[in-house]
Amino acid sequence: QVQLVESGGGLVQAGGSLRLSCAASGSIIRINDMGWYRQAPEKQREMVATITTGGSTTYADSVKGRFLISRDGYKDTVYLQMNSLTPEDTAVYYCNANVHTPVRWGYYWGQGTQVTVSS
Repeated sequence: QVQLVESGGGLVQAGGSLRLSCAASGSIIRINDMGWYRQAPEKQREMVATITTGGSTTYADSVKGRFLISRDGYKDTVYLQMNSLTPEDTAVYYCNANVHTPVRWGYYWGQGTQVTVSS
């Protein structure tokens, strides 16, 4: 089994910053792409940022220039540095990873961490 555990969410004022972390553990042979997604109330889950094993990144247009995704391959951890936060960034943020285990290859999700930005 694979576990993804997010941390770092919380309440912040508009203009502030937060740093999310997601640590993967379990029967992991290799982690491929990792990413962050978010889901606001009554909205569909959307991609925020992704990062490949080689460090190539993609961002949603709404967060470009404000958010930075990074990863530590030795720790199987992905980070999301969020700056200049706005109330529109309020959502539950989920970590996602494409993982190769001894029994399967597939995508795994964390349990989510709440980010609330007050105006």
